[in-house]
Amino acid sequence: MRDLRLDFFRGLALWFIFVDHIPGNQIAWVTMRNFGLSDATEVFVFISGYTSALVYSRILDQHGWRFAAAKVLDRCWTLYIAYLFLFIAFTAQVAYTARVFDNPLFTEEMGIAGFFADPAVSLVQALALKFRPANLDILPLYIVLLLSLPVLLPVLRRWPLALLAGSVMLYAAARVLDWNLPTYPDGGVWFFNPFAWQLLFVLGATMQRLPKVAAALTKRRGTLLWLAGGYLFASLLLVTSWQIAPMAALMPMWLAEILYPISKTDLDLLRLAHFCALAYVVLQIARFDSAWLRWPALAPVILCGRQSLQVFCLGIFLSFAGQTVLNHWSASLLAQFSVTLVGIAVMVAAARMLTWYQSVGRPPRQPASAPPAAPAAPLAPAAPMAPAKDPSA
Repeated sequence: MRDLRLDFFRGLALWFIFVDHIPGNQIAWVTMRNFGLSDATEVFVFISGYTSALVYSRILDQHGWRFAAAKVLDRCWTLYIAYLFLFIAFTAQVAYTARVFDNPLFTEEMGIAGFFADPAVSLVQALALKFRPANLDILPLYIVLLLSLPVLLPVLRRWPLALLAGSVMLYAAARVLDWNLPTYPDGGVWFFNPFAWQLLFVLGATMQRLPKVAAALTKRRGTLLWLAGGYLFASLLLVTSWQIAPMAALMPMWLAEILYPISKTDLDLLRLAHFCALAYVVLQIARFDSAWLRWPALAPVILCGRQSLQVFCLGIFLSFAGQTVLNHWSASLLAQFSVTLVGIAVMVAAARMLTWYQSVGRPPRQPASAPPAAPAAPLAPAAPMAPAKDPSA
């Protein structure tokens, strides 16, 4: 049976990413980045690791390592082609909009000004995933993480905890030694450091391979629940202080020196801890057989989660279109709400159309109306999927 939680939380993350990518959009106050230290990126990467292990471990068990590795590389190629299309189309969208509205600041803000300074070199750097416009960073991160999977799969199958320990060591080394990948043209580094973010990807994969450990996390333990809730509340106060000056003034200087900077690029420990605490609390109400996951009102979110790659790419175009509307027509609260609502509606419509197209000629999926016979894990195995396609991006 398909675990609807994977689709729901991935779809919700895609909606949040779209909303957060529209500058000046007050509707973004409802997204998770304003209620704690982690945001939709952590959700997306963790679920990507979980679903990657789910899909490709099954292929490894049934067809062996070579075939599983070939399928991973095939998926990476699909993601790479999607990224190149997204890069070209998004660059064209921004450049055309900047020209129509005579606003060259768009090219600066969206990070494509360097492309026109030397298009030939920029194209080559884009092929190497080093030149990237704004908002496209998560897709190259996922490509690099997925490329490591053929090496990780055999270890994940036999020694998942050893793999997790190695991932922790790589994370620590990257933080201490400042490891990251270079970008072009400014000589910077990747916004999402793959040497750090791999920990969350591997954590998701490990949870999929350790169902007993995962199932234990769904059991309510008073002390752990209070600790997680307390950390979430403290994180909420910290994030709120960034917007309310009197609250920020209450923080002791010595504490600020310990906490800051809270790096998103290097997946700061405070962000990682916030995501883990949030995941534990959420799992107390989001179980495999939770009836609320089948509410009709949530079906649009789940549909988007099932078509995550296409919906993500579409959301990139829609977020810039929304930014253009707010900048050149109206930035009123009504306009912000309308832009957000229309954008989400378009993403849902696209996901619905893709789901219909893919379902033609196929037998209907078995509904996840009851828990599986075995004890449900926090993220229980999904229904059998076509092995050639990883649904996590």
